[in-house]
Amino acid sequence: MRRPLSTGLVALLVAAFAAACGGADDGSAPPPQPEPTARPADFPRAPGKTLDDLKAESGRSLVFTPTTVVALRKGMNRYGFALYDVAGKQVTGAQVALYTAREDGTGVHGPYIARSESLTVSGPFRSRTTAADVNAAKAVYVAEVPFHRSGRQIVAAMAKLDGRLTMANAFTADVGRHPNGPPDVGDRAIAVHTRTLADVGDDASEIDTRVPPATDLLKTDLADVVGKKPVVITFATPALCQSRVCGPVVDIVEQAKAKAPDGVAFIHQEIYKDNHAAKGNIQGPVAAWRLQTEPWTFVIAKSGRIAARFEGPFSLGELERAIAKVT
Repeated sequence: MRRPLSTGLVALLVAAFAAACGGADDGSAPPPQPEPTARPADFPRAPGKTLDDLKAESGRSLVFTPTTVVALRKGMNRYGFALYDVAGKQVTGAQVALYTAREDGTGVHGPYIARSESLTVSGPFRSRTTAADVNAAKAVYVAEVPFHRSGRQIVAAMAKLDGRLTMANAFTADVGRHPNGPPDVGDRAIAVHTRTLADVGDDASEIDTRVPPATDLLKTDLADVVGKKPVVITFATPALCQSRVCGPVVDIVEQAKAKAPDGVAFIHQEIYKDNHAAKGNIQGPVAAWRLQTEPWTFVIAKSGRIAARFEGPFSLGELERAIAKVT
């Protein structure tokens, strides 16, 4: 599979944020969205400035690593990312904002204030795969970013550290409809057969690299339920994911299933045939859904249309809020 830049430094995600509480088991409403890390007034205003102007107000270097690369469209976008210092240590608990601009650095928009979303789960849902990985992701910054035009644009992050404004490197974003990309929100879900325990004689290790296998996510064939009930399907490979976020993502889906209303189908599909990444052969459903990165998670309404999609990591709260919209 092609690996974008977003899956490289994300492997270093080791944030120390507390676990999201999640929705209560009694069926109460999902947790509210976390508060932003700062206010727009804490950052420079964009009108009339270039990215170079913003850099003039910066301090020490930061490395900005998006986790959302493919799923970008004109209009509002959920934009996930991480920040690191030059030594590769993740910067956490900071006031952070994003800016967008044309490729030449003009036409700056922002600041768009980020929030911190936890990727941790309750103890019973934390897999040994995740627990054994010291670099497994534990948090991600998320900002709601409106792109005002399609085409190639620049995204840059700024953080307020020790009272100083610090500009990270800029990242090129390809904004617009991608005909060969994954299905988008509003599109019909692709009704394809997904492998289940029944296909492998109940040997979960054949279709799941998680330890222990999430067997309750391996019982349903997507083709049997799409268009008949709400569905959550996640494409991820916990033991083979280069971005180190697949383990936490499947853990989150596992906990969300335990809290979800009756009637929602949950499915996990691995990325590689026979769970051999070295062979480079991806599973049929992954190819059918035109996925070039991992992980991806889709929330599908009973109508069979995609209601939400997450490229890369997301929090339990984010998934629960998406599920609440289709139940």
